[in-house]
Amino acid sequence: MYFDSIHTPSYVVDIALIEKNMKILDSVRKRTGCKILLAQKAFSMYSLYPMMSGYLDGTTASGLYELKLGREEMPGREAHIYSPAYKDSEFDEIASLADHIVFNSPAQYERFRSRVKEGTQCGIRVNPLYSETETAIYDPCSENSRLGTRPEDLDMSRCEGISGLHFHSMCEQGADVLRRTLVHFEKHFGRYLYDMEWVNFGGGHHITREGYDTELLVREVDRIQQKYGVQVILEPGEAHALDAGFLVCEILDVFTSAGKSHAIVDASAACHMPDVLEMPYTPRITSAVKDGAYTYIIGAPTCLAGDVIGIYSFEKPLSAGDRLVFEDMAIYSMCKNNTFNGMPLPWIYTVRDGKTELVRKFGYDDFKNRL
Repeated sequence: MYFDSIHTPSYVVDIALIEKNMKILDSVRKRTGCKILLAQKAFSMYSLYPMMSGYLDGTTASGLYELKLGREEMPGREAHIYSPAYKDSEFDEIASLADHIVFNSPAQYERFRSRVKEGTQCGIRVNPLYSETETAIYDPCSENSRLGTRPEDLDMSRCEGISGLHFHSMCEQGADVLRRTLVHFEKHFGRYLYDMEWVNFGGGHHITREGYDTELLVREVDRIQQKYGVQVILEPGEAHALDAGFLVCEILDVFTSAGKSHAIVDASAACHMPDVLEMPYTPRITSAVKDGAYTYIIGAPTCLAGDVIGIYSFEKPLSAGDRLVFEDMAIYSMCKNNTFNGMPLPWIYTVRDGKTELVRKFGYDDFKNRL
């Protein structure tokens, strides 16, 4: 298999699987007339932007650099941005690039509105005071959240010229969560939508996940658009590249300690798949099985004691030199990785019809130049 011949560690992104996800998203666009944007914070592999642009309305960014990337690599499509606060020295460049600028508060809007170029759409992010996100670090509606304006703090007299509202309170969730969230959003902010042109439902929509209720999503988008006369915008990140990528690594050593079998690989949770520790979760391995005869604690060669990827079972014993393939590694990996301990950055490949192509390789200079 092609995983056996490439450099390790490496990310491998399957173009056909990306296209499969794109077609699902495009079907929602065509059925509802909503806009769907690529949230680059989850997937920023811009070598695929030309292909993806045929299915999307554009990109959304969390800061100037992502905004520039979307504008440069997906030309002809819209470029949106939201940040909890904009830096004064960067704002003029942001204003020159963005089609939509979402502000975190009326105060931020008042500060910068005179510097927004004519024709740019401006919005306010609001907090619907409702979230079903269980992991605290990812919950934007937590008690002391800095993300979005709460209902009691939204002074619309300070928002003249605002054309839309934005909320984001979901994480890897289905359309049923969106429906329940919209009840709270409409309760607090629905009356303002009649004077708006658009509403952004944010990200966290797992639209391309198996079993996702696309019909419910379509109904909710249609309902909001028809009720308030606005256009809905969705900006999922994971859905674009869900289950479309892999992280290939090599086993460096296998040993036993305190009666437990360990395997050290040339990949790291902390460096190459940070969500494994932040969520936390255990990523799938293609060759692992449930209740296999051989069980191993898979860990990294870093000095971080907790840099453990997970505990896995296999039908056959593992040996140094074997390769392991972690699944669903296109999202929140390349855009979040780091070189802690001098760990090499994984190379990046694409694969189509079993043939791999090297997109980017990294070396010592990439580590040194970050310092």
